[in-house]
Amino acid sequence: MDLALLQYEFVQNAVIAGFCAGTACALVGVFVVTMHLSFLGVCIAHAAFAGALMGVWLGFEPYLGALALSLTAAGIIGPLSDRGELSPDTSIGIVFSLMLGLAFIFIGLTPGSRTAALSLLWGRILTVSRGDVVVLAITTVLMLCLLKLFFKEIQAVVCHRHVALAAGIPATAIFYGLLFSTGVTITACLPSIGGMLVFCLVLNPAAAAFQLTYSLKRMFVLAAVFGVLSCWVGLAVSYAWDLMAGASIVITSTVIFAAATLASPKKKALRWDTRRTAK
Repeated sequence: MDLALLQYEFVQNAVIAGFCAGTACALVGVFVVTMHLSFLGVCIAHAAFAGALMGVWLGFEPYLGALALSLTAAGIIGPLSDRGELSPDTSIGIVFSLMLGLAFIFIGLTPGSRTAALSLLWGRILTVSRGDVVVLAITTVLMLCLLKLFFKEIQAVVCHRHVALAAGIPATAIFYGLLFSTGVTITACLPSIGGMLVFCLVLNPAAAAFQLTYSLKRMFVLAAVFGVLSCWVGLAVSYAWDLMAGASIVITSTVIFAAATLASPKKKALRWDTRRTAK
């Protein structure tokens, strides 16, 4: 991308939004990947999308609707897993089907042009407002502060929730906090990345980082780097070849994951263990 373009405010907004969205999504993505809740990002993304569409339909701020339904989805998933004796994947699947149905209903009820609804679906990182960037920046700083303050507790819950609970750590509160943090992050990223693509930015950078390190702290750092790199390289690719920015970001994040998988020391260790077992 031509650096001279940075003089334009819309390009500055897109670059800052990419940095914030890449960082924030990657941070919650580490939680999603390490706890094997990959479907969680898909579910909450669709909940946020459905809530934003509800806002468009009823004529109020889409952010508020997205936040309300994404937090509602997060709040339902936890109790279903804990009290319904269901696996997290089953609970997430049930909530996902509900939110997907609501999203289609709200699209059908939206009067007139559905341009606003489609922008929420695919994102509009090249036309995000300065207000959207401020919301993203605040969300990113909030995620970083929470991670700094509760890293040990989060690490314990991520490694083994039941052991953390037995050790006196409020594991349930931490788990619910991580669910709600995912909802807030996805809501903040909805205008720039879009409801159909944001879960890829949650999953791919964190999965790439997971391939390269055994350290949770390094995983957070690498995931954030990969998330920002996905956004910035995706923006450059979309400019160079006149492609959709959101789709370019997602494809870039997938390429980064593929490269990390090929270079993964874990794959080599697994191959070595397999050979030893065979002998």
